[in-house]
Amino acid sequence: MTVSNQPSTDLPVERRGEFRVYRVVESVPHLNLQRVDEPRLYTVYRSGYDEATQEAVDDLRTGDRVSATLVGDPDADEEPWRVERVDRDDGVATAFAVDVDPPGTAVDAWAAADAESAGDPEPSCRTILDDGEPVGACCVQPRDPLPNGAFVPTVLAGLLPLESQFAAVPGVGDPAAEALFLDPDPPDATTYESPYGVVLLFTAAGAATADRFREAYDLPRDTDTRPDFDPYGV
Repeated sequence: MTVSNQPSTDLPVERRGEFRVYRVVESVPHLNLQRVDEPRLYTVYRSGYDEATQEAVDDLRTGDRVSATLVGDPDADEEPWRVERVDRDDGVATAFAVDVDPPGTAVDAWAAADAESAGDPEPSCRTILDDGEPVGACCVQPRDPLPNGAFVPTVLAGLLPLESQFAAVPGVGDPAAEALFLDPDPPDATTYESPYGVVLLFTAAGAATADRFREAYDLPRDTDTRPDFDPYGV
């Protein structure tokens, strides 16, 4: 008889750390958790937990930063992980508007970026000032490197790296308190009129400025503004 000292591959594995929450859309029965310290995305079940854990999972919102313990099989790519423990640390308040006209500062930022570094897949940002003080940034993200060119669906799935901008708003250096994502095209578009999407990042000091953009794009606070679309059709 041969005895193996290797651990069973059937045993669940724990992953502990800090994660950013992405709720995708309501029709998807999972959440995506992006590691804060490395580009690693975990898909987790949204339901099926004990009462306390289920309540904590239900309270999560896109943009939340959480400390969590996940359990699953790292070799089973198609099998979601389970949340064993989750505690909300803080978060970035997010909002989404689609099929809208981009703000003038985004149009100017894209024109400048296109003139200076056409074809660069990285976002280009301009500082937003309030009474001469930097309180935020307007960043334009080219569609070309995104899956199917989709901007808001890519953000909702947690597939667009944002941690560095959340940790320090470009041109400001302070953490982001709010992020407004504006897509000039519908989320289920197959062709695009605009070659970019827009993210407006605001620090805590930029709340009043953020309010003006929220009013302009009908994005009230404490409201789920995720667009209704079929993510499997994108």
